[in-house]
Amino acid sequence: MSGRFASFIAYPELARRLDAVVAEEGPPPCYNIPPGIWISGYRQVAHDAPPEQLDFWWGYRPKWAKGKAAQPINARVETVATSGYFKHAFARQRCLIPADGWFEWLATQTGKQPHYLTRTDREPIAFADIYAEREDGSLGCAILTEPARGTAAEVHDHAADSRRRQP
Repeated sequence: MSGRFASFIAYPELARRLDAVVAEEGPPPCYNIPPGIWISGYRQVAHDAPPEQLDFWWGYRPKWAKGKAAQPINARVETVATSGYFKHAFARQRCLIPADGWFEWLATQTGKQPHYLTRTDREPIAFADIYAEREDGSLGCAILTEPARGTAAEVHDHAADSRRRQP
C-alpha cells in the first residue's frame, strides 16, 4: 500500500451495508487522500454493538509516545502483533477505513507514473487499521499492510525496485 487512496462511496450506503451507526453524512468524495489528514472509518467497541463511524488522524502516535516520536501511516502485518509500538492497539483497537482503491507510483524516465488499484468489480474495499488515542485526545490510525500479491505485486514490487535503484 502506498501513501494515497481514494474514497468516494456515499457513507449512508456504506453504513447500510455494514449495519453501522452513522455519526454524520461522512466526508465528501475524494480521489486522492494523502496521509496526515482526518479520514473517516468504523470501529466496533462492543461485540454486540453495531460499528460506529468516527474520524481518525491518518498517522499513528499513541499518547505515551510523546514529542517527536514516529507517526507511521502503515504498519506491517508481519510485525504489528509483536512491535512494542503497535501491539497494544493491534490487540484491542482495530478499525476499518473504507476506500474504493489506492495508488502506487512507478518511477519512469519522464517522472512518476501513478497506478490506481481497485477491485475488478469496482465494489468498495476496507483497509484494516489499528488506532490509538493521541496526546491531544484524538484518535490516530495506521493502515495494516502485507506484501503485495496478484496484480498489485506487478506494480508494487516494480515501484520498490525502482526506489532502490535511484541514487
